[in-house]
Amino acid sequence: MAKYTAKHASGRPSTHKHKKQFGQNFLNNGRIIDQIVASIRPQENDHMVEIGPGEAALTRPLIERVKKLDIIEIDNDLIAPLKIQFATKPAFNLHHTDALKFDYGTLLSKTESNDKQSLRIVGNLPYNISSPLMFHLLTYAHCIQDMHFMLQKEVVDRITAQPGIKAYGRLSVMLQYSCQTESLFTVGPENFTPPPKVESAIVRLIPHATLPFVADDDKAFRDIVRQSFSQKRKTLRNNLKGWLSVEQIEACDLEPATRAETIPVEGFVKLANLYFQHGKFSS
Repeated sequence: MAKYTAKHASGRPSTHKHKKQFGQNFLNNGRIIDQIVASIRPQENDHMVEIGPGEAALTRPLIERVKKLDIIEIDNDLIAPLKIQFATKPAFNLHHTDALKFDYGTLLSKTESNDKQSLRIVGNLPYNISSPLMFHLLTYAHCIQDMHFMLQKEVVDRITAQPGIKAYGRLSVMLQYSCQTESLFTVGPENFTPPPKVESAIVRLIPHATLPFVADDDKAFRDIVRQSFSQKRKTLRNNLKGWLSVEQIEACDLEPATRAETIPVEGFVKLANLYFQHGKFSS
């Protein structure tokens, strides 16, 4: 496994063995770090949660600005360096665990449990787990104020795509159902050690305090969205055959001959609710 000696954002040489299985590409450009922090706008009373701090390029500026910073890190080799750097900081709280399995609700104090959407989540997410991790976090949307993630630019384009755009798909619908989504800026490969083979981007996700459109059943909604996009070149009539009739699709104010990529989030909610209400869905 390669051992890199490029400098990280603090200016000190990096000797960490970057592990491919954890998708480790660490930011090494202080200007980009400053731009991310400026976008997050951390406040003194914020409860921040950082996923995958790596060599702490983002941890350092955050921990000086907020009252509480919970850190989620899975790599054994990074635990000791993180403790050495930050153990004396009052805000520091380290969780040596898998972010995909972590119960984020346990981070809330009794006071915060009474205040909805108190957690602020940040992270340079490994590309190989970014989508499942975001879906996992959405189950805690009721206690999350916002999320700022570094992701593969292609994924950010899909998250923020609007109906009728080629990138619009299942990920767009599922994330936009739960959150306001915004692409902030692009980050080139040269700003990472080791450099990835793709461009990255920062995305902001703000969970809706009140859902604009409410699905009667979450699983029915997920299933309808997945089935509608199962074959992107086919129409709703074909993809939903055996799920909803042509007449039922039309009852949702949708044209059966259209493709899923042209349907707004509200349309999928209508389809899912009709599917659920007519008894064709079983838990």
